Amino acid sequence: MMNSKSKILERLGSQTKSAKRPLPEWESSTFDGDLEAHFTTAIQANKGQVMELADFEIWMTKQVFQTILCLSKHFQEEKSIALPSDAHDLAHLNLAILDGQFGTAENGAIWLEDDNLQLRAIPFITEHLVVFLSRKNLVSDMHAAYAKIQESKAGFGLFLAGPSKTADIEQSLVIGAHGSKSLLVVWHD
Repeated sequence: MMNSKSKILERLGSQTKSAKRPLPEWESSTFDGDLEAHFTTAIQANKGQVMELADFEIWMTKQVFQTILCLSKHFQEEKSIALPSDAHDLAHLNLAILDGQFGTAENGAIWLEDDNLQLRAIPFITEHLVVFLSRKNLVSDMHAAYAKIQESKAGFGLFLAGPSKTADIEQSLVIGAHGSKSLLVVWHD
């Protein structure tokens, strides 16, 4: 016995079946010039920053010394420092530093794989995110990026293209609403 829902779905299904159509042909876009320059422009357009490794080392040295001074009392009481197994324990994470597998010049998207994340929540829960990226690991567009992902053995990965942004409320741009407030990409060779 067929109920009314099944009858409606059957009629819709018989009317919506269409012939299979081939996917459109697509030619890979290539950038005239430097992938690094295109990537940097895209990251900056996404409200992120790009820095050379040497400049980052100077900046980070200052940050580390300030942090050590602030946390020295806390670390004296701790016996070990380890990444927690529960993402809830990272609720107050201020800075995360990750390795990016590759970047896409077309839109500034950086591919992050599960092996380098430890906890999948890290890029979203931290206040500030630093991603190290090799210049050698740039591709021109998302088609090349997806081809590169096919070569990977990762079980999970994500594209990240800047700090979190939303303009849903009264069309006012809010940075850091759903993730990090800043993204800094550090170039290395």
